[in-house]
Amino acid sequence: MAETGGDLRCTRESHEEERLQEDCLPTETSMEQKKVESSVGAIFTAIKRSHGAFQLVLERELHAHYLRKGLQHLSDSYECLDASRPWLCYWIVHSLMLLDEPVPESVASSVCQFLGQCQGPNGGFGGGPSQQPHLAPTYAAVNALCTIGTEEAYNVINREKLLEFLWSLKQPDGSFNMHVGGEVDVRSAYCAASVASLTNIMTPRLFDGTAEWIARCQFWEGGIGGVPGMEAHGGYTFCGLAALVIMKRVQLLDLKSLLRWVAFRQMRFEGGFQGRCNKLVDGCYSFWQAGLMPLLHRTLHAEGESTLSYASWMFDQKALQEYILLCCQCPSGGLLDKPGKSRDFYHTCYCLSGLSIAQHFGSGEMLRETVVGSPENLLKPTHPVYNIGPDKVAQAIMHFMQKEIPDLNSKNNDI
Repeated sequence: MAETGGDLRCTRESHEEERLQEDCLPTETSMEQKKVESSVGAIFTAIKRSHGAFQLVLERELHAHYLRKGLQHLSDSYECLDASRPWLCYWIVHSLMLLDEPVPESVASSVCQFLGQCQGPNGGFGGGPSQQPHLAPTYAAVNALCTIGTEEAYNVINREKLLEFLWSLKQPDGSFNMHVGGEVDVRSAYCAASVASLTNIMTPRLFDGTAEWIARCQFWEGGIGGVPGMEAHGGYTFCGLAALVIMKRVQLLDLKSLLRWVAFRQMRFEGGFQGRCNKLVDGCYSFWQAGLMPLLHRTLHAEGESTLSYASWMFDQKALQEYILLCCQCPSGGLLDKPGKSRDFYHTCYCLSGLSIAQHFGSGEMLRETVVGSPENLLKPTHPVYNIGPDKVAQAIMHFMQKEIPDLNSKNNDI
């Protein structure tokens, strides 16, 4: 079932009442918020003055051109992301998947070969060839390879070495280092759980204590911080909840408190999401925050919560779509954080992922599509746990389920 068009939220007169109401004590935070509202409001005003002549359009071809070009060649300005090259592969191939733009077979093969060069001899993937293996690019590489979904892509992943790598990062309290000798935070637990579950190397012993450690990271606000006692943050909250979904241990969290926290992160005026309290709207949180809603909805529904909507997620899906389409599209292709910012592949990936979440409610026969603007704005769905296509998740799991979990006990009695 599909629903398109409808009145634009940003054209309603009452929308002006949703701007920040200062209490006569301006701060740096409030002044920055008012600047953002001013730039966003100028766009909303222009739409209002068009008297319906303007139609919200996702500039698919421009975005696809920007992405395809980035997959082949990057300018010198990307040298600062030399340790994030698997991420660039993932952001681009996933964005193209959402746009339903196929990656040519020869290009996909080149990506597989490059990611193979990023894989360390002792397991895991580094940020580039010969770089130290790290859980973040390992997650990105596995997601990119599963999105490509060919036999060549799957064969790149050395599952036995990957499992050894994960064990080398496991800490006694259940947490994981991001790399050998590196920092510990909720990202590492999610990255480990994600790659382990997709490639069928997940064992109870590997994640012994991990769910309990994540639960200790839930802050008094309701969201999840990077480590126990740290302020709640959208990215960490997504990582924590998604990891617990994978482990089937979500009941350890106070879900109602988490839901309340994330619901209040959608900005009343802009329509997009902020990452923390008193922060500015940012297009990337279109996924990190909105992506929490399907996970919470499905969990609460399974627990028998009777007050849930059966038509939409628990946020204003149309408002988020408007913010992305009006405020986050670069005229020359690619998406961005907010008006005045530059485009990049990171924000392109997560703006499109959030747009997809906002367009698709439910799954299977219960799928309901809500598309703001042109019907052609509809993107392919994304899996709210892994942020790759649901079909790609199913295909990867089916492929690796046919293989046995590597037995490391004979090699190391401590594992």
